[in-house]
Amino acid sequence: MQQQPTRPSAADDNRPPGARRSLFPRSGAGNTAPVIRDPKPPSPAGTSPIAPAVDDRPQASAQPTSRPRRPTTASAPGASPRTPHPTPRPAPDLPPTHTALICVALPGLAISGEQGQLTGRGLEGFYRGGRRLLSRCQIRIAGREPLAVQARMTGADQARFVGTLRVSPGAGPDPDVVVERTRNADGTERITLHNAGPRPLRLPLEVSLGTDLADLGAVASGRAGPELPASVHDSGLRWSSAGGASVTAHPPPADALASAGLLRWELELSPGGTAGVELRVRPDGAGPLRAVGQAATSPFAPARAAGDDPRVAALLRAAVDDLQALLLRDPAHPSDTYLAAGAPWRCGMAPAEALAAARMALPLGTRLAAGTLRALARTQHPGPGPQAGLIPGPRRDAGALLPPACTGTEATLLFPVLLAEARRWGLPEQETQELLPAAERCLTWLRTTVGDGTHLPDPQPGGPVRCETQAHAHRAALLGADLLDAYGRPGGSELRQWAQAARNAFRTGFWVEDRGGGRPAAALAPDGRPLPHLGSAAVHLLDTGLLGAGRLAPGLLDKVQTEQLARLLGGPAMDAGWGLRGLGAKEAGHNPFGHRTGAVRVHETALAVAGLAAAGYEKEASGLLRGLLAAAEHFGHRLPEMFAGEQRSAGSAPLPHPAACHPAATAAASAVLVLTALAGIRPDAPARTVTLRPVQSAPLGEIGLTGFRVAGAPFAVRVSRLGLAMVEEAADGLQLGV
Repeated sequence: MQQQPTRPSAADDNRPPGARRSLFPRSGAGNTAPVIRDPKPPSPAGTSPIAPAVDDRPQASAQPTSRPRRPTTASAPGASPRTPHPTPRPAPDLPPTHTALICVALPGLAISGEQGQLTGRGLEGFYRGGRRLLSRCQIRIAGREPLAVQARMTGADQARFVGTLRVSPGAGPDPDVVVERTRNADGTERITLHNAGPRPLRLPLEVSLGTDLADLGAVASGRAGPELPASVHDSGLRWSSAGGASVTAHPPPADALASAGLLRWELELSPGGTAGVELRVRPDGAGPLRAVGQAATSPFAPARAAGDDPRVAALLRAAVDDLQALLLRDPAHPSDTYLAAGAPWRCGMAPAEALAAARMALPLGTRLAAGTLRALARTQHPGPGPQAGLIPGPRRDAGALLPPACTGTEATLLFPVLLAEARRWGLPEQETQELLPAAERCLTWLRTTVGDGTHLPDPQPGGPVRCETQAHAHRAALLGADLLDAYGRPGGSELRQWAQAARNAFRTGFWVEDRGGGRPAAALAPDGRPLPHLGSAAVHLLDTGLLGAGRLAPGLLDKVQTEQLARLLGGPAMDAGWGLRGLGAKEAGHNPFGHRTGAVRVHETALAVAGLAAAGYEKEASGLLRGLLAAAEHFGHRLPEMFAGEQRSAGSAPLPHPAACHPAATAAASAVLVLTALAGIRPDAPARTVTLRPVQSAPLGEIGLTGFRVAGAPFAVRVSRLGLAMVEEAADGLQLGV
């Protein structure tokens, strides 16, 4: 049932001075568009690969408990007795992810703490298709746990843990045994012991195993349940409840004790020698994990970056690895691949994020875009009715100042944009034409929903008219018209006429004048009043989209307004020094950890860098770019979905967000976008041209990009320290545009 908007109560006026009251209901802001609501964390990969995943962090729910009755206090004579109101217990906190090492090769996950031991606490364990196959894997050598000395990711799908032991009497302070554990998302772990001492060693190795076979949602909300009893199976252990799982070991253990979940070996190590054990975790009846991203038919080109700044090479390498790790395949249509939103919370399809990531990853090839578009075209509402052509999507939290938004609107508007731009990058004509009817239905939905108006309304009756929604709609109209014209389809002129009217209306109705030079409103309230808070959603006004001959579509702002927005985005209230804050530091409700109210969201920072650079505001773009690169260095070049928007200072480091996805599809694809923006690559494959408009200030010095794909062939470009671009490899017949 859709909850109707409610009028703010009089109690809202009893707020601290300077606090801003939201003009919208917080609890029941519904949508008339299809909405997915799930009180549990979203189902990870393998449960429903096309079903959209919820955007917000999963909410853990408290278990009902019985509480002791509180004694009632005596009332004055004649007073009505007061009924005690027990204080509700808060929901348990989500397990943090910021210190976890998350190995991803979907549908496989391996989540570990920094000590390397899997203890069964929090999210730790091996997962397949969203179910925890193994929650505990603890080792003891000669009756002792190794001392952890290092834990690090060696790839998107692998982590390495190193520990030491002193086992020889009188050996002094130096360890004589080094223990290495290599853990993979595919469900394998290699335990290797190295004898660093001068004498032979005979060491007992014990591995204690256990599992609850719980799904990720239950684990996140503290409802995983106890460990299940094991049985000895083959060369390891097996748990037969709830579908079952097993661990097999090579070499087979000397002893296996099911009641304790224990496997035991006696290892002989000569001086300088090594010995090891490999564990394989599998669900019953399943073979080795075949991750989509590790198949020979990966949709990504082997892109590489090099240059004066060594961070660009590491950034692009990690980004491509993360994108590979997050790939999913439509089981009903195995040739179609798309990206999960992120691990560990959102390992399924989130339509808006999948489209946005595929769009930013177009320089790596168009196969991902085609698979994503085909998968989502199959979810499109067929009609008739007002929802015909709409791609359903979940609600997304918009912070304290606006009600949740339906990402179905964003996905529907992104669909024709991705198709139009994929065609410019080299999507084959046959595939474009096959997807064109679905794009036409999206554009028809846009025109039907707008009607005679100039703004695209919120799907919730009485909801706000959002700034970023107008940017998405305007871009879809222009790129969609371009696409329709290219194939002789009707409707292009009507879309351009509406876009022109929308520009005129936006430049007056959405611009808020103030003493600082003005700003775009975040939204228009139901009564038409602009909501002037400044947030990162405004960057979508700079993302106009690629037309033919390397041209960008016109934006909703005029030149003066664009210059003012660039100044605001590059100022200290928005630029945290690590990237763009979700809400300006001077705005009421700012929270540096708020994932829509102050945290740095990598995707929007990348859009700001690309949009500012394209509009000619290189100083502001370069500042945000350098900050993002500095943050990436602190995160091992593997950018998370978001991190805290605390101001950067000398010697500081970005603060991780404890609930952020890492890896995240849009964050990984953002690295591709900012490097493409540095080189200013704007292809037009149908016209056999590519235009280069590099950032002339060359903020990172010389940079070379190889292994990209334009018009179906490898493409390489180099930008000099003087900001001059030169094509080093391209498809035959591809000409340099003006």
